[in-house]
Amino acid sequence: MVLLSLAASHHDLDLDVLERLSSDVQAVASELVGSVASVSGAVVLATCNRFELYLEVDDAAHTPQARAAAADAVAGRSGYTAAQVGTHLRVRAGTDAAEHLFSVASGLDSMVVGEREIAGQVRRALTTARRDRTTTSGLESLFQAASRVSRQVESRTGLGATGRSVVGVALDIAEQHLPDWSSVRCVLIGTGSYAGASLAALKARGAADIRVFSASGRAGAFAAARGVRSLPASADLAAEVSDVDLVIACSGAAGAVLGVDALAEARAASSHELTVVDLALRHDVDPGVRALPGVRLVSLHTVSEHAPAEHAAVRAAHDVVTAAAEAYEADRRVRDWNPAVVAERTRVLGGLESGLSALSERDERAERALRRRTRAALHGPTVRAREAARLGDAATYAEALAELASIPVPALVADAR
Repeated sequence: MVLLSLAASHHDLDLDVLERLSSDVQAVASELVGSVASVSGAVVLATCNRFELYLEVDDAAHTPQARAAAADAVAGRSGYTAAQVGTHLRVRAGTDAAEHLFSVASGLDSMVVGEREIAGQVRRALTTARRDRTTTSGLESLFQAASRVSRQVESRTGLGATGRSVVGVALDIAEQHLPDWSSVRCVLIGTGSYAGASLAALKARGAADIRVFSASGRAGAFAAARGVRSLPASADLAAEVSDVDLVIACSGAAGAVLGVDALAEARAASSHELTVVDLALRHDVDPGVRALPGVRLVSLHTVSEHAPAEHAAVRAAHDVVTAAAEAYEADRRVRDWNPAVVAERTRVLGGLESGLSALSERDERAERALRRRTRAALHGPTVRAREAARLGDAATYAEALAELASIPVPALVADAR
């Protein structure tokens, strides 16, 4: 079994490219598991600044086939060719794949280093794979370990405890052009996890005049549960935002819900300054609004440019992640290589007990001595085989396994007669 990671992020690609790669992502996982014999499991992690596929492949020899199938599946939905997709996705396997996911889950690979939102997104990716029946025990183990490492990073380094996030950095940028938060009038577009985080951040800063809009019709229940007002799904959004101070858009709708022409018309007679924060990967707000008089746009690109730099806690976090990835891979090798060791031990110990039970005359003292000698003979090569598995030392493992295989059960049983 091989764990394979195919990943693209804001580090290497434009966000528009990531948006296209992320089209219909869950169908990609189901297609790969359902149609590619060598792929037993798939988990997709798609956020505002990354697209990643984690695959369980039955054998290292089949990884090229799995990579090609993944590129084809993504190409069929993104509009790119399979060759283009292949150039966009960075491939990692084994320890490298585990270390990358652990780093992602800990916020070390994010636009805002140390942000905590990604930890929840990693958990939800696994939950979705469970729902779609595309996960496996190996992927379960990997993603659960990633969540544990994320918590370890926070507890040992303090990274993430300050609440740094994409939302937080975006609001830090926006507030430079806003009145006091207690008098800010805001329209929040969306009802998903980012909308929830944005609303909580707005309240924490003292904003109270917040209205929620969703074209899906979910704004009423979302707003009522959080003590704010909602706008009807039929509302003229451009008109509603024409005289507010701040718009935060994070609905993830297919296409802009606030266009340039509609906003320009609604603001034709207004000199009121408007700050728009667009946190949607697919652009809830047409980027062209930044050209309108009195309108400032804060996008994910803006957040990336203003994200805090690394510091000592980040370096310490990387050390935690590296050690955890090495330990995870060592434990995985022990699990994968141990069945052959168990089989040889079962052969010897099972054969010994069968042979002793068939004796017509039994000497308990001799039997106890024989069992001790047998276990002593098994102990050394068993320990060496498992330690070699932990270290990835295939040659020493093979030697220890051969030593176990050379222990002859018939000769041991004969000693008891």
